[in-house]
Amino acid sequence: MISKIFDLYKKNKEIINYLVVGGCTTLVTIISYYIISSIVDINNNFWFMFANIFSWVLAVIFAYVTNKIFVFESKTKGKKEVSKEMGKFFTSRIITLLIELILMFVLVKIITWDNGLSKIFTQVIVIVLNYVFSKIFVFKKVSK
Repeated sequence: MISKIFDLYKKNKEIINYLVVGGCTTLVTIISYYIISSIVDINNNFWFMFANIFSWVLAVIFAYVTNKIFVFESKTKGKKEVSKEMGKFFTSRIITLLIELILMFVLVKIITWDNGLSKIFTQVIVIVLNYVFSKIFVFKKVSK
């Protein structure tokens, strides 16, 4: 039984690790947002936005490091190469953030779906897009 579970893990290691890292990234977002919003006055829109953006940046940094090491096992070394890889990662995450914002606007304001269901739906799309972008654009394996 244990060997079957281990074999299943080995067969799907990248996706399983991606989901675990994604769960941890979500925790980083929520916890950092909670900490920041408890320090600043979130009733002031500026601080609310600051807390949200800052927690997103922390989560993306955490996601980059953990995806690089545990999910895609990137061997990129050197300041220039790592900077380029990190730039691609941040760019892809900004793109999916924009997609998420557009989808949420369309679903909630135009189609008038429920806010919670819209968020869940968009998160599924964003998770898939983040994986695809990371796999084919950021951490693509270079054949030797």
